Amino acid sequence: MRGVRSRAAVAPPRRTLLPTLVLILLGIMIVRDIVVRRWNSSPPAGPDVTRLR
Repeated sequence: MRGVRSRAAVAPPRRTLLPTLVLILLGIMIVRDIVVRRWNSSPPAGPDVTRLR
């Protein structure tokens, strides 16, 4: 039964590729959001008008 253990320890490429791609895309989306918010040409938002004094 030694062969069964060694084959089970090696994960198929598809099983490791999908989470890797998802994490890369998530990181790209986060960085893109930060860049767009940081260098957007619109002025900063005004005070929150819904807050009670």
